[in-house]
Amino acid sequence: MMFRDRSDAGRQLAAKLDPYKWSNALVLALPRGGVPVAGEAAMHLGLPLDIMLVRKLGVPGHEEFAMGAIADGDVIIINENTVHGLRIGDEAIERVAAIARKELARRDAAYRAGRSAPSVKGRVVILVDDGIATGADMRAAVEAAKRQGASKVIVAVPVASQEAVDLLARFADEVVCVFIPDDFAGISWFYEDFHETRDAEVKRILDEAKLAFA
Repeated sequence: MMFRDRSDAGRQLAAKLDPYKWSNALVLALPRGGVPVAGEAAMHLGLPLDIMLVRKLGVPGHEEFAMGAIADGDVIIINENTVHGLRIGDEAIERVAAIARKELARRDAAYRAGRSAPSVKGRVVILVDDGIATGADMRAAVEAAKRQGASKVIVAVPVASQEAVDLLARFADEVVCVFIPDDFAGISWFYEDFHETRDAEVKRILDEAKLAFA
């Protein structure tokens, strides 16, 4: 199965989320790639859109390899097997987390432009990304939403590995996925157009969503 682009993926994802149409649910996108997907889905569902800021914590010296993730509210999820196996100490983890916090603060200022993050207390939260490979980032997002008082947390993505779906099903109240391939080689494999999402595009989509619910 192939999606034309993130907007197409968002429309197909919205069809799977139809029971939440015009409800009290809140769609929170994981920037940056999740924002175009979530923007399209939120529009079709008639739901407000905002972001859940999440940042991967990379192994020192091998930053592309995740040892965990950090999300809004300073929620940190660590892969204990990775940390213990590579003998990564607490000080090294904190150094990586400190750098990630700065990037989360930058994105918050750039994307929300001074707007406060929405309250999720007592609300159904739909967390959206453009796909999930391992689930580390999304797991941190789920935990952040729960700690902030969400009444129900739904993970919703166009494509994900079976491993990630199984992992997140242990933490989220519901996992909605359009396509779970037998052979998952990477998120980009399932998009015809998988161009990098820029900060300007994220801000535009969020600004348009705010105007729609002004």
